[in-house]
Amino acid sequence: MNTPWRATVLGSQAAELLRRPGRFAATGLSLLIAAFVVFGAVMAQQIVTATVVERFRGTPDAVSLAVTREDAQDIRQAGLDAIRGTPGVAEAAGRVDGGAPVGGSAAERYLALSADPGAGALAQVRLVEGAYPAGPRRLAVDTRAAEAYGLAPGSSLTLLLPGPDGDSTRRVPVEVTGVVRSTATGTTEPTGYAPGPDLVKLLGLPGYTRVDLRTDPSTASAETAERIRQAVPGAVVRSGDEVRDQEAREAVADASDTLELAGVFLAVAVGAAVLVATSTFRIVFARRVRQLALLRAIGATSRRLAAALVAEGAAAGLLAGAAGVLAAWGCARLVPPVAGRFGHDLSVPASLPLPEAALTVLGTGLLAVLAVLAPSLAASRVSPLQALRTATSGESTVSGAGRTVPGVLCAAGAVLLARQQYTALPEPGDTAYDRFAALAAVVVSGALAFLALIALGPLLVRPVLSALAVALRRTGATGRLAVAGVGGAPGRAASVSVVVALGVCLVGSTLTCLASLNAYERYQRTLEAPADFHLYAGEGGALDRTLAADLAARPELAGVTAFRTAEVIEGNRSATVSDLDLTTVRSGTGLTARTGSLGRLGPAHAVVDAEHAHRLGVEAGDRVTLEFEGRPVRLTVAATLPGAGPYGGNFFVPAADLTRMGADPAPTLITANAAADGSQGRTRAHRAVTETLTGPGRGDGRVLAEDTAARTGPDDDLRTMAATVVMLLCLTVLVAVAGVATTASLTVVERRREFGLLRALGLGGAAVHRMVTVECALHGLLGGVLGLALGVPYSWLVVRVAEASAPFTVPAGQLAAVLAALVLVTAAAGTVPALRASRTPPTVAVAQGD
Repeated sequence: MNTPWRATVLGSQAAELLRRPGRFAATGLSLLIAAFVVFGAVMAQQIVTATVVERFRGTPDAVSLAVTREDAQDIRQAGLDAIRGTPGVAEAAGRVDGGAPVGGSAAERYLALSADPGAGALAQVRLVEGAYPAGPRRLAVDTRAAEAYGLAPGSSLTLLLPGPDGDSTRRVPVEVTGVVRSTATGTTEPTGYAPGPDLVKLLGLPGYTRVDLRTDPSTASAETAERIRQAVPGAVVRSGDEVRDQEAREAVADASDTLELAGVFLAVAVGAAVLVATSTFRIVFARRVRQLALLRAIGATSRRLAAALVAEGAAAGLLAGAAGVLAAWGCARLVPPVAGRFGHDLSVPASLPLPEAALTVLGTGLLAVLAVLAPSLAASRVSPLQALRTATSGESTVSGAGRTVPGVLCAAGAVLLARQQYTALPEPGDTAYDRFAALAAVVVSGALAFLALIALGPLLVRPVLSALAVALRRTGATGRLAVAGVGGAPGRAASVSVVVALGVCLVGSTLTCLASLNAYERYQRTLEAPADFHLYAGEGGALDRTLAADLAARPELAGVTAFRTAEVIEGNRSATVSDLDLTTVRSGTGLTARTGSLGRLGPAHAVVDAEHAHRLGVEAGDRVTLEFEGRPVRLTVAATLPGAGPYGGNFFVPAADLTRMGADPAPTLITANAAADGSQGRTRAHRAVTETLTGPGRGDGRVLAEDTAARTGPDDDLRTMAATVVMLLCLTVLVAVAGVATTASLTVVERRREFGLLRALGLGGAAVHRMVTVECALHGLLGGVLGLALGVPYSWLVVRVAEASAPFTVPAGQLAAVLAALVLVTAAAGTVPALRASRTPPTVAVAQGD
């Protein structure tokens, strides 16, 4: 006799899901989001790859074969002639890549040099203005060089090339015949172009690094390649497609760095989804405890019941994974056309990556099994006597050794590891400190702290809620009922708030660490490039006292500062003392004090760099003794720096004190900034510095200038990294918010009789709506406070471990904005459940069962 499918344990569970599909959707929502973000990252990789491959231009498409030497030696002119004479070769061009400093300016400039035929199928440049060079000592420059160095057809420039002996420098004047635009997307620096033979002769090279050639269409490339190997012994011949594929792969690898970083944070989002799914399954199974007890009463074993619940979770995971993959695929198809409307040219992936899609779906199913395992085991142990009860509660006990002991052990381990790293923090200048091992220990400590938060969360909900809800209780009955609703189910509140806390902890600590590193980056920039131009005496020369005044008189320059340095003896070591006014360095925006204040520097006082302050064991207010030309000098420390001092200075004193010490009155170094921003402002400043340094007593290298204005600012990279990391971490917050919405939806169903009773007692629908909305907001507030309480201390420890000299900076405004936005978003997540709760009729209060 065949048993009806509904009579089996698994069939009864399937029937329950068909009767109430909303619960099935609720359990799979967080897993769907996890699948979406994971496969979304895969599709982002596909879009980036397709875009880079389509837009990347390196070796011209017409190149059929590329020839190099297996011994990495140059291919000489005889070898190039032999290649050109090989049957089947229609065209060949030698490639040379080099460069040389550009003379004629007080500040150093560099021009990359590349060999290119300038016309034909093998050319990588297109003429924009003038004519392509033909003949010795002629160049065409690209648009970058023309703009940066003020060049045009007819201009001349001087290249500083090595002399025959390798030690001297020869000045080679060249004429600019034209301006070109490169078709290669990898070209990023100012570059000059010339035909291969002319450039080889100009640079004094023995030959070409590579020869690109175009074969006759009527001849097979393989036959031509074999003839070239015979004509040029030691030649390595590769197809043009192979070379272009390698170049494209390298370009894709460079563009994929951010996506590799994304993988680390996607793992965190997946972990958050598992926590939310576990909580959701626990609530759903607790709601069905009477049904499970009835199954136990009619003979279902715990093992079969657990297997049926695990199968239910796996089905939810597989369906959620498939839906997430399809949603991510659809969004990926829409991203390029939408981006095109905003001026961003992206390419659509060619096809659906089936292996990655299948792995994502199967992985989501596995995550669902992991998430449902503990709740299913707990639910399968339900007593058959539970079938006689008319009400159930999804709230498990919040105390006992099962939670407290593991939580206390994890917390103790986290504190011990954090304390160990705190006591071993490096001092400024300590180079023997193993930062990688210390950061790994901090990460382990943070993970243990989060596990402790998961275990002890139900014990923390009520005391934290009591502190946060003081003002909320005074708002009336709605506020008090909302606080009671959250506090009445601390286990459920903790399971939701802990996931929110994970997202807030990661986002908050990331913002704090990046703010601290940004402040340190500004400090480092102040040390490395405090001004656009540094002027110092050449070998055997000296700066005259009028140079600073002459530079300051030029309207193209601003912030001209002259200062002196001298060597002193500190203990048994030499040190550098300087009279540089630290408050004038970039207006003091990036220079800060570790102890004391830079503004307190006065007579008989000094500012000390971090290394010397650490070695001497001094801080602001202490006294130090230096020795200058055999005479002791006693100074009071006005401030200590968090790191090294600008321009290599160790001690900074007022100018009058350095003069009394007997230092030479002539300045050692002069700094200046461009008066106007942008490339034109720097070009005019270049010209002003050059004209000032070409007079008698200053020219011929007696005074040198270093240009730092063109250095790329790391602040832009840091801001880009910060935005990318925070956006990735917001995926965790998104999963947490989905968990809040899911939990609110399920609890609204579970508490229908409670809402009906409140309605029967006179509470209006609008008040019930506000109560449920405030409960959801409280979940966000609880998670935000717990996350910040955990994240900020660990941020401080990470900053100290990563860079002892970095000033710890708390972005209070950003953290407050994150917390406020989180409360608003979680409140909005409860809007729909709150609407359902507000529509509960009073008659439900007298209904029996669910």
